[in-house]
Formats: sequence, structure tokens, C-alpha cells
Amino acid sequence: MSRSSAFKLPVRLPRLLPILTVVLLAVSGLAGCGAVPHVAGATVSGVSLPWPGEGQAAVEVEGLGSLGVSGEAEPVPIASVTKVMTAYVILRRHPLKPGEDGPLVEVDRTAADESYSGQESTVPLLEGRRIRLRRLLELMLVPSGNNVARLLARWDAGSEERFVSRMNAAARRLGMAATMYTGASGNEDSTVSTAADQLVLAGAAMRDPVFRAVVAQGDAAVPGDVRRLPNTNALLNRHGVVGIKTGSGTAAGGNLMWASRVRGRLVLGVILGQAAGSDPVTGKTAALEAGARMSAAVERWLLETTTAQAHPGSGAGAAAGDPAHK
Repeated sequence: MSRSSAFKLPVRLPRLLPILTVVLLAVSGLAGCGAVPHVAGATVSGVSLPWPGEGQAAVEVEGLGSLGVSGEAEPVPIASVTKVMTAYVILRRHPLKPGEDGPLVEVDRTAADESYSGQESTVPLLEGRRIRLRRLLELMLVPSGNNVARLLARWDAGSEERFVSRMNAAARRLGMAATMYTGASGNEDSTVSTAADQLVLAGAAMRDPVFRAVVAQGDAAVPGDVRRLPNTNALLNRHGVVGIKTGSGTAAGGNLMWASRVRGRLVLGVILGQAAGSDPVTGKTAALEAGARMSAAVERWLLETTTAQAHPGSGAGAAAGDPAHK
């Protein structure tokens, strides 16, 4: 934690709406959080999700489209979710194949000195130790090492400032018009974005097999250290979740970018600004709780919908009086 730390599937929706009605009535019980915020931009209509009552969120299912966006689409601090763009830029400039460890990167004095900061999330590094790129990506994305993010920025571009220019250039190429990066780690409140923009980045990052493998790890190890550092994303392996990244800070609140796989479909979601203004631990807990509700609801919706499509003569579709089965 830092201080600040469509594709559309041809579907005959009129025939599916009765099915969805029954399914979504069951799913709606997961909300438990009062009124549902405004939801816009959905390309899959009629899906009711337990949207967070604060901040903003966006969810999509690849191959189906957007399930909606909630909250005000104003740029807000994203804390350590920033590291997803850091990893994206590094892997585009230094691509790795599955199973490759990549080049050696030498730990400089700055990264070593930052190892034991009590003000932000860092991992222990020794000056002069040479560590493979793949391992550094793990230490940046899994336990969320801010010092590793800045080390990789300096290694790639010579300075963090030049690397940040590359991050913003990548954001522009991806069409993330409401995003501005000011650091590689997310420790700065001045790095801001929206849930919709970060959802675009999630889709781009998850196309890289090495990135997918790293964010799915439950822990990571520091070379020369017997300890295993746990993934900050406590949702891993729940409701099909296979990544991606948490972020939390006083101004940012709790943030979460997640990916899950349900019946072969990739679900991508972003939640920002949970319990903003509190402490980072409270914010991260709130973001993970909101993410658990959202990912569970999407999982159930996909399971129920695909089951109804596979067995049209029974279950939700028949109970709802689907006209195709009268």
C-alpha cells in the first residue's frame, strides 16, 4: 500500500430477457448496499449488479461487452493500480515469452535505500544484487513493491520522469483520455484515472501471457530471502478471479482492478474510490469487499445464463416462461 498508494455476441435478447429476470432477481440479493448508483454505457442490457455505493466502477465480459459503469467518471487517484501500466510498458519494451526470466537488472542504491520505508509499500532489495526481470515484475505486482516499480522505470528509461512520459504515451495510444500518470509506483496522489480508462488497460495488459501468469501468483519471493510475500489481491481463486491488482491510499481510498474466468469467458472489472479519505488498510478492505460482491454476481449471472442456453427446456428459462418453450 502507498500513502496515496466490445465485443458483442449475437444474442436474441428478447428471448433471453425472461431468463435474465429470474437470474438477476437472485443476484440482486448480493448487493446489500442500498440504492444502486447510475449505470451507463452497458452493451449487455438488463444485467443488475451490486454496484458500489461510492466511488466508481466498470465491468465487461470479453466476447459479450460492457455490463455497465457506475459513479461519476471523474479522474481520481488510483494508487498502486498504477503498476499495471508500469508493467504494460515494460513488457512492451522488453517482451518476455512464457518461461523466460529475461535480462538481469541491477538493484541501485535508491531502490535498496527505499526497501524499508515505513511510509509506503516496498520489498527488501540489496544494492548491487542482479535480479531477473521476471522476478522483479513479480515483486512489483504481487506484494506491490513501490521501490521495484521505480527501479524498473530507471532501468528502462534512465529516469522515472522519462519513463512516466512513456506511460502517458501508452495511455494516449490506448485511448485513455482521462488518465494522467506522474509516477511509476502510484505513490503520488497526482496520478489519476477513471474506472472506464483502467478497464481499457486491463484488457490490454491481460493479452500478455507473462503478465497474466504473474498477477495470478499467490505470492512472490525475494532472491536470497526465504520469506514468501503474499499477493495483495485476496480475491485470487474466488469466483474465478485470476488477477489483477489492488491499490490503496488515504486520498485514493481502496482501488481494485480484477480479472476472472467463468465458463471460458474473461471478466474484467475496476473499482475505484472505496472509503476514500480513510486509511489505506480500510480502503483496500472496502475495495476487496466490493470486488467480491461484484465478481460473485457476474460469476453467477454467467453460470446461470450459459446453463439456461445449454438446457433451454429446464431451469430458469422454463420457469420464466421463455416463449421458445411454451
